[in-house]
Amino acid sequence: MRKYTFRFFVLLLVAILQPIMQQVIAQTPNKPSSARILQDLKKLNVLGTVLYIAAHPDDENTRLIAYFGNEQHYRTGYLSVTRGDGGQNLIGPEIREGLGIIRTQELLQARRIDGGHQFFTRANDFGFSKNPQETFTIWDKEQVLADMVWAIRKFRPDVMITRFPPDERAGHGHHTASAILAEEAFEAAGNPKRFPEQLKYVEVWQPKRLLWNTGVWSFKSPEEFEKYGKTLTKIEVGGYNPILGKSYGEVAAESRSMHKSQGFGSTGARGTSIEYLQHIKGEKADQNLFEGINTTWSKVKGGEQVQRLIQKAIATYNPSEPAAVVATLLDARKALDKLPASNWKTVKLQEIDKVIQHAMGLYLEVTASDFAATPGEPVKLNVEAINRSAVPAKLQSIKYSFASQDSATNKALLNNQPLKYSFTTTIPATMPASQPYWLQEKGTLGMFAVASQQNVGLPENKPAVQAEFILQISGQKLNITVPVVYKRTDPVDGEVYRPFVVTPPVFVAASEQVYMFATQEPKPVNVLIKAGKENVAGNVAISLPKGWRTEPATIPFNLKAKGAEQQVQFMVFPPKGQQEAILKVIATVDGKTYDKGISTISYAHIPAQTTFPEATAKAVKLDLEKKGDKIGYIMGAGDEIPVSLQQIGYEVSLLKDAEINPKRLKQFDAVILGVRAYNTVDRLKHHQPALMEYVKEGGNLIVQYNTNHDLVTNEIAPYSLKLSRDRVTVEDSEVRFIKPNHPVLNAPNKITKKDFEGWVQERGLYFPNEWSPEFEAILSANDPGEPARNGGLLIAKYGKGNYIYTGYSWFRQLPAGVPGAYRLFANLISLEKNKENAGTGSAENSSIK
Repeated sequence: MRKYTFRFFVLLLVAILQPIMQQVIAQTPNKPSSARILQDLKKLNVLGTVLYIAAHPDDENTRLIAYFGNEQHYRTGYLSVTRGDGGQNLIGPEIREGLGIIRTQELLQARRIDGGHQFFTRANDFGFSKNPQETFTIWDKEQVLADMVWAIRKFRPDVMITRFPPDERAGHGHHTASAILAEEAFEAAGNPKRFPEQLKYVEVWQPKRLLWNTGVWSFKSPEEFEKYGKTLTKIEVGGYNPILGKSYGEVAAESRSMHKSQGFGSTGARGTSIEYLQHIKGEKADQNLFEGINTTWSKVKGGEQVQRLIQKAIATYNPSEPAAVVATLLDARKALDKLPASNWKTVKLQEIDKVIQHAMGLYLEVTASDFAATPGEPVKLNVEAINRSAVPAKLQSIKYSFASQDSATNKALLNNQPLKYSFTTTIPATMPASQPYWLQEKGTLGMFAVASQQNVGLPENKPAVQAEFILQISGQKLNITVPVVYKRTDPVDGEVYRPFVVTPPVFVAASEQVYMFATQEPKPVNVLIKAGKENVAGNVAISLPKGWRTEPATIPFNLKAKGAEQQVQFMVFPPKGQQEAILKVIATVDGKTYDKGISTISYAHIPAQTTFPEATAKAVKLDLEKKGDKIGYIMGAGDEIPVSLQQIGYEVSLLKDAEINPKRLKQFDAVILGVRAYNTVDRLKHHQPALMEYVKEGGNLIVQYNTNHDLVTNEIAPYSLKLSRDRVTVEDSEVRFIKPNHPVLNAPNKITKKDFEGWVQERGLYFPNEWSPEFEAILSANDPGEPARNGGLLIAKYGKGNYIYTGYSWFRQLPAGVPGAYRLFANLISLEKNKENAGTGSAENSSIK
């Protein structure tokens, strides 16, 4: 049996004592090949910009982005309206904000591969939405529109492309909403009367045209598409790029495969491939997407000389000696620097400086001796600079983002002679913790709160500390900024990087997210205090509302070493009657209070992400009865239901593959399959006979939702059962009792309308829509304007036991501490066995909300 009690303690322990082992290619410094440098050289002479717009991570067309960025050399961006917080996670337990952080980083890794830029709005992915009307009741439409306009005004695209149409063909309310917003933003971005507060930082901008990236999927039949397709703009994107050594289909597959939390690993495509675009707004293009748009330096006054010099650099480029073009590039840079201020001057100066750096093999790095430091704490920094070319270079000084003074050097950077040194500095006492900017303030269900306009749309925080290298290259001054990072040598993975972060001096956390009090008995609440620096002492307490109390009131702590921890225990006494409360852990040090924990999200394909969650938990006094004690749980895609069931007194065993056999299964009062188990656990196709035997011999088998595609076996039930895409997305939608007298609604807990109050995100998803008569449908619900969905809870007698299929979102409700969800789920576990179910009730509906 796997114990969950101290899972958050483990997060704290791993995060502060040592970096988690990972292969973070994503965080390593950029070391482009000479072929890549040639690509970047060609891009210097193209002044065109494309912005692709959709709703979520993974909605983007990576093939089109790869083509625009690497074949056409356009500055290409993807604006994802949300960070994907409302989806499911196939690689771990993170949901909501944690999943949004993972998917944000997956998008950034995808853009590293396909060459695009990444943008967001403040909209929160609150889960599946069936239409834009519902979406706009939860999103603040005007705010999301403002953010889209802000992105357009900053990025200044010539062409905008949407992934979805502004109607029901988009298939998801967020998809449709993204297209509607794009059309409105296309007009608003060029109107100075719209969002004038932005004009302190940016100028209005009017893109030339807006198109929709359509295809066969949006038409009723291939024949209709063939007929209508003649009016569409066609782009051949299946070409092969010999400089990259890949087709754009292969680049796109590598990019899309970064969406690992969604299981979107892709196989590269080779050969002809056509993308279709339908004109929506602006000037119509007949053949070429950039018809009527000047993408050369002639659009910039005085830019012709810059263009000639860059063309000379391209023509004379020798991949075996990239640095030979630096002199020409420096001439181009000098000519560019003399041009009047403009957006393209700013963009191309940044690009040309990078090309010069890479052509010289100029490696600049500042690493910290630890991955984290607290305000006021000293930190050792290690500097490395090396010029791997014969181009004369001198490191004049280094300026750090947190310090007014430079680190003066005035050292010549000789060919392949490294300059290395270390020094100790102090993190300013006023420096804030490195919390993701969109999580620093409390938002709403549909929107993140972002205080600074300048932060809006950024994919992630700027690095906590940056180092600006001020160089003299053949007499010209170049400023190159790099993030300060942490680097270590792993015995298996070698050189491993992670972002450097600033943390609070002390972290606190309760051991669980939810505490369920099924009786009047007090419960122990274990609290971990961990030091973010040396010599931290104070007191810790639990704050609770009136009616609840703790013993003792406070507990002292004294932590000498950084990373040291102290575990303490409070007894929490619940009030009488069913109530909900927020339990908050607060540490007091030198008169200041701290109420944050520390969490590290660590996967091999993204940089480690450090966040500081509030040290809160939900406490629920619950009127609940249950039968049975022992639960066997087969984990699917990942959920937190096992620990939730432990909270109400069940003994939960996570079953390993070898344990899924009749002898082991018969020990349990119920066996539960985690979410998407039949999609993700391949061995279940072999274990299905043992599971059915368990039911036949008197067991309760509870199967939670699965998607209706990619099932490891089509025989997931003892009788015919067909899964669909039916779902109920409105969490407070009406629920009706089809079988009000069925035992599952009456024993051991009497289920009433109150048990469906306070649900989060949704009622359920992927309900069956066809089933054999052996199944009894217990509940019915639907979203506004839709027919009843009766497949959310189906129960069938099989032999002496019960087979239960449920699409209701227990994996969201139980970790959120929804009382009624616990009561009904306990009834599923406690369902009568070893005899015919009595009193299955009539077909009349009992309506509850």
